[in-house]
Amino acid sequence: MHASAQPRPADQHRPYFFLSYAHTPRYGAGGPDPDMWVERLFRDLCGHVMAMTDLPAGAPAGFMDREIRSGEGWSERLGEVLASCRVFVPLFSPRYFASEMCGREWYAFEQHTIQHQAYTNRPAEAIVPALWVPVPPEQLPGPAERLQFNHRAFGDRYVTDGLYGLIKLRIFAEEYERAVYELAKRIVSVADATAIRPGRHVDYRLAPSAFGAAPSEGPRPMHVTVAAPTRHELPEGRDDAYYGESPLEWNPYHPVSARPLALVAEDMVRSLNYQTTVSSFDEEVLHLDGKQPPSRPEVLLVDRWALEDEDRRARLAAFDAEHRPWVSVVVPWNRDDHQSRASEVELTHRLEETMPSKMRQGRAACRAAAKGVPSMEAFGQILPQVVEAAAQQYLRHATVYPPAGGGHTERPRLVGPMGTDFGTTQYIPDRLDHAPDAEETDDSQS
Repeated sequence: MHASAQPRPADQHRPYFFLSYAHTPRYGAGGPDPDMWVERLFRDLCGHVMAMTDLPAGAPAGFMDREIRSGEGWSERLGEVLASCRVFVPLFSPRYFASEMCGREWYAFEQHTIQHQAYTNRPAEAIVPALWVPVPPEQLPGPAERLQFNHRAFGDRYVTDGLYGLIKLRIFAEEYERAVYELAKRIVSVADATAIRPGRHVDYRLAPSAFGAAPSEGPRPMHVTVAAPTRHELPEGRDDAYYGESPLEWNPYHPVSARPLALVAEDMVRSLNYQTTVSSFDEEVLHLDGKQPPSRPEVLLVDRWALEDEDRRARLAAFDAEHRPWVSVVVPWNRDDHQSRASEVELTHRLEETMPSKMRQGRAACRAAAKGVPSMEAFGQILPQVVEAAAQQYLRHATVYPPAGGGHTERPRLVGPMGTDFGTTQYIPDRLDHAPDAEETDDSQS
């Protein structure tokens, strides 16, 4: 058995795992509760985890939302547990990937791991999937498809029948016990290896689904461009601790974050089930062909210190003059960066002069993002909404190609992270220094 290290007192109240599952409706009036089998699995896993660790009596080995979804404050409780648990265990089934609630749970936990990796610069692969009902690979959404996990290590019958088949049929009792035991060992091993610290709470009610579009709709592109100097291009006296050899190494939230922002943004966008690419603005020609239809939605990350370079500033101004609503601009800055705070008025004025259109374009979240995002936490909150806005505008402006042989045209399919209704998301500006106006801009501005 695997014995875990001595837990710190604060860790004793953190569940080792969060069991994420899709509720199965009852069949017929007065029928048995179908989720009782999931509850049995949960109890069995908790028993193994307690035996494999030295958690004290009363400490939570795991968490499942058996009762709380209908209770008061359930969303706050889910957000709290997802930010504190060590391992996320999704129960794969066709119903699971059709559930928006399960997609939200997955997204909230993945933000927890992305933040942990940003702060520590260490991988945090803390999702341990379990097969409740086997799902064909072609039906898996991107986040599940990308997981590198060997299910066969839990037994051949587990792979073909899943835990539901093993738990329902007595002849497979031995295979069920083996699979659950191996799953518990994996949970404890991953929890101890990753050592993820508690993170910020994601508002579960506003979280998007990690599953996004259905797999049959194909990959959804999203490009991230970084406009920032290298450490060799800085204005005199500017601290080079925030920069690297390439614009893609820009790390505005240093020293809290140990990773370049481009990598953090790439992970965050990918967690919304997009196929993400990243490049430097200096290598792009965005400003040269503004009258051409877009080939992809984009997010442009701008360092205000990049505007000190006259050539780059001219190219950003030319880009801003083009009508590109499918490109959302985010201006990260660090409230703990003393040089940026001291030069706040000058930096903001130069940005407003250079990119006036992007400063006032689009919905409230986009305007707030363009005015400045002062912390890693705020960046994580606003980026999904900015990505959604770019995806919406891409759908409005992309070229529509008629199918071969004529017939009706079809708009490009790019379902946003919040679902197909792009107009329902509302921006909550509590954490940003530059709170936007409550009134949204109309489509002519966006």
